Amino acid sequence: MFNKKKQPPLKSLVAQGARVVGDIFFADGIRIECEITGNIAAIDHQPSILVVAESAAVVGNITADHIIINGSIKGAVTARLMLELQPNARIEGDVAYGALEMHQGALIAGRLTPILAHDEKAPLPTESNQA
Repeated sequence: MFNKKKQPPLKSLVAQGARVVGDIFFADGIRIECEITGNIAAIDHQPSILVVAESAAVVGNITADHIIINGSIKGAVTARLMLELQPNARIEGDVAYGALEMHQGALIAGRLTPILAHDEKAPLPTESNQA
């Protein structure tokens, strides 16, 4: 997982007051503070961090290594390594995560699925594989 010294820098900012319609692909790190209708995805094979600020509202899927959410997301969230949900985080959609930190007040309306080291996504529990 990331530690403070190895996190990629936040090189991009989509500031409050903007409204974006379309997909965003980024390298390193990006902070979103506005409304976005479209998917947000980190470029594969590079460490990435995505910060969704309290003022942000995203309608679309988001994917990155490390994701920090304090705004609202309507779509699937895939945090390959770490997902941090701050108190004002609101997610309507399925969530896949490597590791999860969830603060009191954060809400998820969807399915939580851990990403295992050997799989892209973990199998969902069924009657035959429940512990």
